[in-house]
Amino acid sequence: MDIYINLYELNILTICLRLCLAVILGGAIGIERGANKHPAGFRTHILVCVGAALAMLTNQYIVDYFDSPVDPGRLGAQVITGVGFLGVGTILVTGRYKIKGLTTAAGLWASACIGLAVGIGFYSGAIVAAVLVLISLAVLPRLELLFYQRSRTLGIYVEIDTIKNFKPFINKVKEMGITVMESHLDKSAINIEGAYAVSVFVRLPKKFLVNEVFDELSALPYVLMIDEI
Repeated sequence: MDIYINLYELNILTICLRLCLAVILGGAIGIERGANKHPAGFRTHILVCVGAALAMLTNQYIVDYFDSPVDPGRLGAQVITGVGFLGVGTILVTGRYKIKGLTTAAGLWASACIGLAVGIGFYSGAIVAAVLVLISLAVLPRLELLFYQRSRTLGIYVEIDTIKNFKPFINKVKEMGITVMESHLDKSAINIEGAYAVSVFVRLPKKFLVNEVFDELSALPYVLMIDEI
């Protein structure tokens, strides 16, 4: 019973335990991100988690050993704000209007929160949260893909050979029974020199699957490339 209580006090044993646990939990999340070639990986998540844990340890040290009124959550609040700026650096908007890095940014923020929980000695909350974050990153994307494949709303990025074929392309989409909600040309987003980029947001009828739409549109002679936004 004494050992259990001591784990929640601030001493050399709990300091080592909490920082090592931050390395393990942050590293576990970072390995998943790094293995999938995302911007912030193994070392980044460890540094964020350990830094957040140290901030909370420092906050607890100030509260325990200095005879002055101190808010025990003050440093933790600053960590969450600071990690928000760090997460922004992992978010990219590509030329095809795809936003990448949001999940990695959220993972960094979650890793910081786990570090804060570890730093203050909230072991059970930190471990359960880390497990749930890993499940969200490693398992749920398969479920997410299943739902997206059945979605009726679709963003299509196409590059055509000349601007004259913009209207025929839109007409072809409409002839397939697909509702065009928004479409526009964007010369700045091209990958193939001399081509014209077309971004189209559509709603599919129930009879169509996403793969069928791409197969039919990519077969058009003036379509140079096609991708999902």
